[in-house]
Amino acid sequence: MSIIFVRHGETLLNVARTLQPADTPLSPTGLAQAQAVARRLAGMGIGGIVSSDLPRARTTAQAIANATGLPVRETPLLQERNFGDLRGRSYDSLGYNPLDMEEAPPGGESAAVFFDRVAQAFDDAVRHRHTLSAPLVVVTHGLVIHALLQRHLHVAGPHAVPVRMGNTSLTVCDALPPHGVSLVDCTGHLSGAVVDKAASLSGG
Repeated sequence: MSIIFVRHGETLLNVARTLQPADTPLSPTGLAQAQAVARRLAGMGIGGIVSSDLPRARTTAQAIANATGLPVRETPLLQERNFGDLRGRSYDSLGYNPLDMEEAPPGGESAAVFFDRVAQAFDDAVRHRHTLSAPLVVVTHGLVIHALLQRHLHVAGPHAVPVRMGNTSLTVCDALPPHGVSLVDCTGHLSGAVVDKAASLSGG
């Protein structure tokens, strides 16, 4: 009864540590990462794919769809937190950490609104998984997966909540309570020129 959460592939703005507009596409490296995670998931016998409707996630999900023959169901519930007027700004130039801010930036979401949306997305994914006979893949964003690990999944034993989520990393949980995790932030499918860049921004 597994759910496999996948962060989208790399974007140029991830590498530039910039808060991203909604329409940010994958970089060439991100496209190659999407192909790599698709090959990995194609060997795992998955039964469904649901994705954020933002282009960087949707393109990652489409690579998985192409490798598995499965359709993609899109939902805005899985979008990254909306940072409003901060999108397009350099993270390092702000002088504070917008990823941790409780209040809503101008034109954006507060932490409370974001966490409520993530809760809805998780409930939706669990319901979807129960309609399938094989694992569900959920393609989404760094802050969404981080919020799931902190608030909805049972992280214990050798696992811990990472500071950042790698591009196309896999996080696997049980769809049944208490939603224990068996894999966190795994990028074992990436190597060489497409390895995840640890200094890139994870979220926003």
